[in-house]
Amino acid sequence: MTDHCCNNVVDLFTGEPIGTSAEKRFIRLSPELDGLEMLYSNNASGTDFYSLKILCWGLKANGEVVGLVPWLNSIVACPDIQDPLDGCFKGYYDPGIEEIFHQPPIHKIVELETAAEYFEYESNKAEEVLQEIPDSIGTHAVFMDEDRENLTLIEVISWRLHADGGILGMLIDHDIVETTPVLPGDHCLYPAQQSEGFRYFFQHHIANKIKSEDPEALAAIAALVTAP
Repeated sequence: MTDHCCNNVVDLFTGEPIGTSAEKRFIRLSPELDGLEMLYSNNASGTDFYSLKILCWGLKANGEVVGLVPWLNSIVACPDIQDPLDGCFKGYYDPGIEEIFHQPPIHKIVELETAAEYFEYESNKAEEVLQEIPDSIGTHAVFMDEDRENLTLIEVISWRLHADGGILGMLIDHDIVETTPVLPGDHCLYPAQQSEGFRYFFQHHIANKIKSEDPEALAAIAALVTAP
């Protein structure tokens, strides 16, 4: 029997060896409930930093723990944000004590590792839901119609972690709501990233500016959604 090395098999989407992709998949999430933020900069910010609320902390199969934020059209590990134009990760930030740090809080690492050990479960079904956490930072999904003329903002209710490590933002299908309030796990929720017309995620302060027709916000969103 031939022993095939998985490093010779490349993931079609990431370009990385299958073994590497499997080790980097998320296996457990922990919501961020204390207001910690991610700091980032871009080519236009000069020496200034921008901040973005952290949605949650994620534990990878290889043991690494990172903060996660909704970023453009997906949820992204903070250290992976390294684009000079869109943004580069500069660290984590505690606004309560105005402290910048570069490693996840120890209490979140302990929480994630302990929970992963307690709920240890392996699934061979990539789409099986392992965990679902509520959205606590006011994330909205932005949709655009086929003619690129109309924008729709929909509030994200929760985030589902699947066995393959994918994390999907869940929205309410109001046509099939049976009881309210709609809670994580409800059958009326559907994934934003797999829906027609989905473009980006925005946190509540940007979404509110768009809703109030703030000129700068509208100009920025127009540039984003009309980009090829």
